Amino acid sequence: MFKRILLATDGSEHSLRAADKAVAMAKCTEGSKIEIVYVIDGERAKADVLNNWNTADLGDRRKERIKTVEQKVKEAKVDFEIKILHGEPGPTIVDYTNKNQVDVVVIGSRGLNALQELVLGSVSHKVAKRANCPVLIVK
Repeated sequence: MFKRILLATDGSEHSLRAADKAVAMAKCTEGSKIEIVYVIDGERAKADVLNNWNTADLGDRRKERIKTVEQKVKEAKVDFEIKILHGEPGPTIVDYTNKNQVDVVVIGSRGLNALQELVLGSVSHKVAKRANCPVLIVK
């Protein structure tokens, strides 16, 4: 049914639950592949660098956020690929989805920054409104 599954993740609890759903969907169709997408927000990246200018593990923290998701997919023996994108998360995920003929997007309902989500609107809501394919929002 769904061959190309985009799993948008940020390491939050909701994105971990979304990973479980993406794996379940992938196992339903032989030959399915999950594209794990992590978006580095330019503004957040700038703040991270300024606040951690003397630490070498900034990139490691980002990798750590998707490590658990990667491990879940590996353990399920599902074909996957990790994509690191740069930009504002909502529009970047939508752009990637629409340009790459993704069959379905699986995304958590809330991310790591609840205050920003409250003020600016959720990434999942932006993706659901603008993606040209079905979007599964996982609570």
